[in-house]
Amino acid sequence: MSATAPQPDPSSGSIDPIFHLIRIVPFSFLRPPRLRLKLPTFTLPSAMTVYSLILLTYFMVVSGIVYDVIVEPPGIGSTQDLYTGAVRPVVFLPGRVNGQYIIEGLSSGFMFVLGGIGIVLLDLALDKNRAKSVKVSYASAGIASVVISYVMSMLFLRIKIPGYLR
Repeated sequence: MSATAPQPDPSSGSIDPIFHLIRIVPFSFLRPPRLRLKLPTFTLPSAMTVYSLILLTYFMVVSGIVYDVIVEPPGIGSTQDLYTGAVRPVVFLPGRVNGQYIIEGLSSGFMFVLGGIGIVLLDLALDKNRAKSVKVSYASAGIASVVISYVMSMLFLRIKIPGYLR
């Protein structure tokens, strides 16, 4: 068996003479114009632009923007105090792990992004070409960001699920 034979053009097998006239006649006297078009040049975005877009996308994903658009929950909730009867605002939807208020998602997403930025700062603190004072500043800001993010995320989780992590 040899390689597959080249397939003939399906339109060349047509026996319709009008089809062949329509294919040949207009192009026998029409010529495309000679245009001097420049191809558009695209430059790559800077590394900081790409990092910012990825960080913004990460924030939107972990904040539950898709959930907020589909379900349309309220921004914050409210609860009535049993003793005074006063209505208090509630930021976290208690007892429901698969539900959230808009502010709850945004604040949790901000804490996750803060922790990620802290890890990036810790990585920048390891650069040997930086001055020692800059490395110490990056390291201290990175450690503070990671610790604040962790502590606040655990606090959010304890508020969200009472009795969890005790």
